[in-house]
Amino acid sequence: VAAAALAHVAWGLPTNLRISLAVNLGLSVLGYMATSSIVATLGPTFVKANLRGIDLNKETTKRDANGVLVRPIEGIPIPESQGTVTAAVYILVLSVFIPFAFASYELDRFPHAEMAEYLAAVLTITFASFMGFADDVIDLRWRYKIPIPFLATLPLLSVYYANGNHTGVMVPNQLRWLFGDFVELGFGFYLFLLWLAVFSTHAINIYAGVNGLEVGQSVVIAASVLVLNIVQLFRIPEEFKEYRESHVQSIFLMVPFLAVSLSLLRLNWFPAKVFVGDTYCYFAGMTFAVVSIVGHFSKTMVLFLIPQLLNFLYSCPQLFPFIGIPCPRHRMPNFNASDGTVCNSFAEFNPDDLKPLGKLIFVVLKSLRLVRVCSGPDGKVQMSNLTLINFVLYVFGPCREDVLCCRLLAIQVLSSLLCFSLRFGLASYLFDVVL
Repeated sequence: VAAAALAHVAWGLPTNLRISLAVNLGLSVLGYMATSSIVATLGPTFVKANLRGIDLNKETTKRDANGVLVRPIEGIPIPESQGTVTAAVYILVLSVFIPFAFASYELDRFPHAEMAEYLAAVLTITFASFMGFADDVIDLRWRYKIPIPFLATLPLLSVYYANGNHTGVMVPNQLRWLFGDFVELGFGFYLFLLWLAVFSTHAINIYAGVNGLEVGQSVVIAASVLVLNIVQLFRIPEEFKEYRESHVQSIFLMVPFLAVSLSLLRLNWFPAKVFVGDTYCYFAGMTFAVVSIVGHFSKTMVLFLIPQLLNFLYSCPQLFPFIGIPCPRHRMPNFNASDGTVCNSFAEFNPDDLKPLGKLIFVVLKSLRLVRVCSGPDGKVQMSNLTLINFVLYVFGPCREDVLCCRLLAIQVLSSLLCFSLRFGLASYLFDVVL
């Protein structure tokens, strides 16, 4: 259905864009095959270079008679940081595609602004991917991780500013008597785009710990973006050429991403043959930020990231030291060796030792039954770690890891459906014209 819709949309585009889209699809297929082949070939090389990990939630990982992991961890080494291969193939595909995207234009009508924006997008994604690989290799601290997306996004935002793109928002009909039809945000809009780049990059990174989840959520978001682009090209009239071309540019960036991510997902799905590493999280998060900026749907992208936003907000009491709730190094689910299922992981602490804000949040979470709390000796308690993964396990109970991943991806799909209902349903009641 998606292929037929894309073909129908392509038929209504100018001839040069139809050719470009056909080449883009062909290169994406090559990218899928190249990713599969290179990951399979270079896996042992990554292991030899000590870029490897051990899947803690598998029966092959050594445990004692009580099912507790034996330290140091012993198990089957799995190639880590395979997002590096995925990002490299994607960047190469975009680089090869450049002549086909712009070669058909005459010099006197050459779209310099669009080309500059495209090149800035590739540069931004490349920079973010490189820093993700650096994080995999030297394990950067969060004080260095946080500003990286700020720096990576600057080339694209500079081109966005130079091209004179919009930095304001339309005001809903119900509030126009107070604010007018349009509010110019100026520098505030660039701060919002910077926040989106930082959030999307790190939100995928902290919403992880299950085979297939990092890539799976990215595939769902990418497919949702592609559906949005196709729907918009159906809806937006021909006279709004700028808006239509921005969605075509988004398709050019998103189709290759979806292809290489599907290839990686096949290898990262339960039981994982490879790990994606922080590189893929940086790469995927920045790609979504870039596409939303190029395609001019940054506010819609925030709606696509609702599960990531909920996971971040739910995790805040453990992520920020000033709140004081302990945060283990790994918050992934625990493994039941007896039946092969995964269950809640816990943080252990004494509520009396928490800071005042931490005590308040703990009482609220416990009272509203948003966490599993088990009493221990000496006044200590065990509280399920504050991640959306653990919350789903708390609500639905232990299950196999692939079942858990499917449940989490179902939440991601429901989020996309909610986004479309708000974007094309509710918005029609708030605005006279919805593009």
